[in-house]
Amino acid sequence: MKTRSLFACSFLLSVFGGTANATTYALPENSNDSVITQFQDDVPLTRAEQNETLPDVARRFLLGQTEIVRLNPNIDRWQVKKDEIVRLSNRRILPDTPHEGITLNIAEYRMYYYPPAQKGVAPQVMSFAHGIGRQDWKTPLGKTKIVRKVKDPAWHPPESIRREHAANGDPLPGVVPPGPHNPLGAYMLHLAVPGGYLIHGTDIDKIYGIGMQITHGCVRMYPEDIEALYNSVPVGTPVYMVKQPIKVGWLDDTLYIEAHPDLEGEETTLEQRLDTALKLIQKAYISRDGVYAAGQSGTGAAIARDGVYAKSQSGTGLAISRDGVYAVGQSETGAAIARNGIYAANRSGTDAARILPEFDRTALNQALAVLDGNPVAIYQKVAPQQVLPVALPVGHGSKGGYFHGV
Repeated sequence: MKTRSLFACSFLLSVFGGTANATTYALPENSNDSVITQFQDDVPLTRAEQNETLPDVARRFLLGQTEIVRLNPNIDRWQVKKDEIVRLSNRRILPDTPHEGITLNIAEYRMYYYPPAQKGVAPQVMSFAHGIGRQDWKTPLGKTKIVRKVKDPAWHPPESIRREHAANGDPLPGVVPPGPHNPLGAYMLHLAVPGGYLIHGTDIDKIYGIGMQITHGCVRMYPEDIEALYNSVPVGTPVYMVKQPIKVGWLDDTLYIEAHPDLEGEETTLEQRLDTALKLIQKAYISRDGVYAAGQSGTGAAIARDGVYAKSQSGTGLAISRDGVYAVGQSETGAAIARNGIYAANRSGTDAARILPEFDRTALNQALAVLDGNPVAIYQKVAPQQVLPVALPVGHGSKGGYFHGV
């Protein structure tokens, strides 16, 4: 495996020798696909140029520290030896938000910016690592917008932060002027969020904290990333702040899942992650294949792939199916189990439908256990086979119309 990796590394043109521009991705040609890829050969590896640390490698490739540590669990974070192979990020699944403005997915310490479409230019998305608020200074969620932009900002530490620093023996002045030690960095974007939340750069003292949960609630970025974002987004740009630790998306008829660990102060079980994943897989499968499932109090209906239809009413059940699919509903419990892993259930006056493809459960379970943020393929949609016309051999016919062949 190591030999193969070393051989494959030679094909990464931008990886060996200098910094890679890891922020801009081409959006998939199919608008229903949501997996973006940087290295098309899917071998995102680099070789350490000297004795360094994983945060050094992350800084060079504009990745977050948590991200690169998760991808390299067998490498000492603080001791990467010269010529050691380090794994980088490659594929990403776009968060489930509108493809406009900025999306902050705090669960993966990553931001996505969708530049406005330009004539003659293929649609793109820019992705940046960022830091978020620690447990006691949580980054807020919801939709907001950019209301102000400031270059070379001065920092006026809030009283709460000044008290915290004073208690730790590190008192802050009332104003920190612009400069290399200003924690806001050189660029700042104000969000329309009560409390004065910001997207900003960083100072030289905290630059290795990008991609970690260490801020006082604001969003901190690498200097070159915040400069690029600042120069790209106008005031009024919408900002979606979400927490999606598990994402599911398609690329070329292959379904992928991407799973990230809990944030500080949170704890979800494998069972809870699995339940979330199955719901997302169902949603992706439904949207891809035109499958529809609906549930209402007292009544419900599921219309599934291959023309399957199941209806449940209070006290009665009805199944209209194709290919031997059967469904039944009763007032207290009901279930439909269909071909292709389709499942629908009705309980106590409410309906739930679970419509799933025959996916790779082993790959899913591994992704939910490892939680390294690397998209994993779990299902490949098989294209229907085309029936080609059979060409008859050329021959001679007889008087009775019988064919005698060649």
